[in-house]
Amino acid sequence: MSRFLDDDFLLSTDTARSLFHDVAAVQPIVDLHTHLRAEDIATDRHYLDLSELWLAEDHYKWRAMRLAGVDEQLITGNAEPWDKFQAWAATVPRLVGSPLYVWTHLELRRVFGIDLPLSLLTAAEIWAEANRQLPRWTTRRLLEHFGVRVVATTDDPGDDLAAHGRIREQAGASLSVVPTLRPDNAHRLLDDPPAWCTWADRLAARCGVAVEDLASLEAALVGSYQRFAGLGCRASDHGVTCVPEVPADRRLAGAAVRAVLQGRAATAEERAALEVEVLSLAAQLAYEHDAVLQLHLGARRDVSPRLGAALGRDAGADAIDDVRQAPGLARFLGGLETQVRLPRTVLYNANPADNALFAAMAGAFSRPGVASLVQWGPPWWFNDHEEGLRRQLADLAQIGQLGGFVGMVTDSRSPLSMTRHELFRRVLCDIVGTHVQMGRIPADRPWLSAVVRDVCTANAARFFGVAEVVP
Repeated sequence: MSRFLDDDFLLSTDTARSLFHDVAAVQPIVDLHTHLRAEDIATDRHYLDLSELWLAEDHYKWRAMRLAGVDEQLITGNAEPWDKFQAWAATVPRLVGSPLYVWTHLELRRVFGIDLPLSLLTAAEIWAEANRQLPRWTTRRLLEHFGVRVVATTDDPGDDLAAHGRIREQAGASLSVVPTLRPDNAHRLLDDPPAWCTWADRLAARCGVAVEDLASLEAALVGSYQRFAGLGCRASDHGVTCVPEVPADRRLAGAAVRAVLQGRAATAEERAALEVEVLSLAAQLAYEHDAVLQLHLGARRDVSPRLGAALGRDAGADAIDDVRQAPGLARFLGGLETQVRLPRTVLYNANPADNALFAAMAGAFSRPGVASLVQWGPPWWFNDHEEGLRRQLADLAQIGQLGGFVGMVTDSRSPLSMTRHELFRRVLCDIVGTHVQMGRIPADRPWLSAVVRDVCTANAARFFGVAEVVP
């Protein structure tokens, strides 16, 4: 008898099954790092077909289809929706052991009640049934279906946030949607002066501060942070390869701004200096607003020149980097602690080789009265599969504190991806159940239930300061 995604998949002990079904599965979702669009939530977007909902912005699926040799026209091009879906259906049987295989079928089951394995043989039947149901699956309805209570979007400092304002005005909303400031373009675009200047002009128009030098750039970013905070922002987020292993140098950071304003790409040294200034400013603002600093580290982005030329940035041609993380991160966090300005911080690593490093680094910093001041964050990007979850939770338990963990995020552009929380919760309960079975911890049900509730929902709600909106 097949056990494919049955009620107890991944749950290998009685304790694990009980903890998942009775505790974890009924916890609301607090997802504090997504790339969902606030506009889709504000307008309660309807989707034209399954391809639009499922494939239009999912770079995980794009990557898998490219690896299968699918023509780009059927991935990000203007091919017909059915043709794109058929190309995805032809790719899925190749994904043996991939998280994409599990996510795909969890999404079909949990939303559409479809339990057929997706392939070319079943594509037409699945397409027809999902599209038949699709009119009732709006963005808000999907989030409500998954029990999402808090969701954070990721927003550029120059974004207008009008959709966030409309969401807050919608009476009776059971969903809290908060923006997250992502100021990466301040340093990420330094190799492309026209793009940087366009971004800076947009930021200036939004904040009313002309960006003419480093000081005015910082003033615009401070204004953006305050504007975001007024709409419930609880964090800034920063995607850098590593925290530069350099001391603060405002002269070099200022030179980076002058260079792009004059049409010259910034040097590597100037870019590193500006990265440090932006990160330091964000940390200061997080500390002053009792908010969170999130650092996504270790990705090497846009490595394919071919796809970069054809599609631009963020097209799914990214990889893991192997740069040294410890020196810059220790310097940065230690400097903030010396200044007594170290905020609550979440560290994400793309490279699994850095797992123990990040767990140990997070545990080196503390503040009396604040639990888990620096967190080794949720498994991210190349680590958010089952084995990555198990490795991270094992390292966290042995080097850090599993009971203080802030749980899972989707890092996704589709509301269907909330099934990733289910996969995480199943793995969590299986690990806890195995500890009980092996005699490592007692079978104390009230205590174990409290730990599971905390890791699934409560820790994140408390850490990010949104506990009041979670029942």
